Amino acid sequence: MSDRSGPGTAPRPEDTARALLPLVGGAANVTSVANCISRLRLGLADRSRVRDADVRALPGVLGVVEDDTYQVVVGPQAVNAVAAAFGRLVEEERAGDGEQGGTDTAEELAERGAAIRAANKRRNATPFKLFLRRIANIFVPLIPALIACGIIAGVTGLLRNLGWLEGAVPALTAISSGFMSLITVFVGMNAAKEFGGTPVLGGAVAAIIPFAGVADVQVFGTALSPGQGGVLGALGAAVLCAYVERRVRRHMPGTLDVLLTPTIAVLVAGLATVFGLMLAAGALSEAIGAGADWLLGTAGAFAGLVLGGLFLPLVMLGLHQALIPIHTTLIDLEGYTTLLPILSMAGAGQVGAALAVYRRLKHDAGIRATVRSALPAGLLGVGEPLIYGVTLPLGRPFITACAGGAVGGAFVGLMGQLWATTGSTAIGPSGWALFPLVQGSAGIGPAVAVYGGGLLVGYVAGFVLTALFGFPKGAALPAEAVEEAVAPGSTPG
Repeated sequence: MSDRSGPGTAPRPEDTARALLPLVGGAANVTSVANCISRLRLGLADRSRVRDADVRALPGVLGVVEDDTYQVVVGPQAVNAVAAAFGRLVEEERAGDGEQGGTDTAEELAERGAAIRAANKRRNATPFKLFLRRIANIFVPLIPALIACGIIAGVTGLLRNLGWLEGAVPALTAISSGFMSLITVFVGMNAAKEFGGTPVLGGAVAAIIPFAGVADVQVFGTALSPGQGGVLGALGAAVLCAYVERRVRRHMPGTLDVLLTPTIAVLVAGLATVFGLMLAAGALSEAIGAGADWLLGTAGAFAGLVLGGLFLPLVMLGLHQALIPIHTTLIDLEGYTTLLPILSMAGAGQVGAALAVYRRLKHDAGIRATVRSALPAGLLGVGEPLIYGVTLPLGRPFITACAGGAVGGAFVGLMGQLWATTGSTAIGPSGWALFPLVQGSAGIGPAVAVYGGGLLVGYVAGFVLTALFGFPKGAALPAEAVEEAVAPGSTPG
C-alpha cells in the first residue's frame, strides 16, 4: 500500500526538497533549478542517475513530466517554497564538496549527460514540436503583462459603466491600453531573440506596425492603417529581420558589421513589412476574427462541445501552445478572446470529476486528502494537481472530466449563439481567476453570467458523468489499487 501521508499531514517543502535531491543524483547532477506555476523544473547532467519510481512515490510529489528538463509536479501551493529550498540544498552541497577539495564528478557527469540530452532532443525535436516551443517562448513571457492590463481594463470598464471615479478613468485607461498599443514591439523583440537575431532589431521592424505615419503609405493604391497586421505581422517581420541579419553577418567584414548589418536587416525587413507583411497579416488577422465570430455565431454549441472536450488532452500534449497567437490576435482585434472562456470549461469538468471521486471513494482517506489539497487550485484554474493526482491515474474519471468540459463548453457556445458572446481580455488564468478578465458583446454583466453559468454546468456535468460512468460497474475500486494509482507521485501509464 502507498506510504502516503494522511489528511492534514502534507510534507513541508524543505522535507520534500531534502528527500528529492538524492533521488535525482545529488547536487553534482543538477545543472539548473527553476519552477513554473506547479512544477519544479530541473536540468540534469545524467538522466540515468534519477530514481524515477522513488521520485514518483515521494510524499508531496503529484507526478513527473519529462521534456528538455525533468519536471516534478508538486502543486501551486508548494512549488515556490520547494524550488527555493531545493536550490539552497544544491548550493550547500556543492559548497561542502568544495571545502573537501572538490572532485571532477560534475565535469564527468556533464560530459556523460551531454550525449543523453542530445539524444533526447533529437527524439523530441520534431519540426512541429519545435515550432510550438518557439511560439510559447515568444508569447508566454508576455502573459503577466496581459493579465495585469486585462484586469485593469476590466475594472476601468466597470467604473465607467457605473459612473464612479470618473476623474481616474482616463488614467486607468492609459495604464491598461499602453501595453496593448505596443504589444507588437514586445512580440518582435521576443521573436527575433528566439530565431537567432538581435532583439532590439526585431522590435524596431515590429514598431513599424503601430506607427501612425504608416497611414501616409500607399500600397496598391490603398493607404495602410496603423496596427494593420497586429501581432502576426510583428511576428513575421521580426523573424524575417533575424533571418536577414544572420545571412548578412556571415559575409560582412568585421569592421563594417556593426554599421551595415543592422541597417540592411532593418531596411530589408522594414520594406517587406510595409509593402507586404502588413497587408498579408492584416488579411489573416481579419480572417481569424471573422472565423471565430462565424464559428460561435452559427455553430456555437457544437464548437464549444469540441473545444471544451479536447482542451485537457491538448494541454497534456503541449498542443495548446498553438492557440496563443490566435488568442492574442483576437484580443488585439476585438478587445477579448472568445475562445478562452470555452476552453476554461475543461477545468470545470475536472473539478466536477474530482468531487465525484471524492464522494465515491469515501473510505479512502488518502485520495480524499489529495482531492482536498488540489481542489482550491483547480477552482482557480490550475488543473495539474487534479490531473496528475486524481483523474488521469484512474483513467475513466479523466475521460468523464473531458466530457464534463465539453458540456460546459457547449453551454458557453450556445449562449454566445443565442444571447451574448463571452471573452477574456487577457490569456493565462481560467476557473474563478478568469472572472476579473471577462468581457463580452453585451457588456460585463451578461458575460459574467454566461461564464459563471458555464462553470456551474461544467461542475455538474463532470460530477454526474463521473458518478455514472467513471468507475467499473459493480463494486467500488479496491482501496489498495486506488491508493496506489493516485498516490502523490503517480504518473499516468
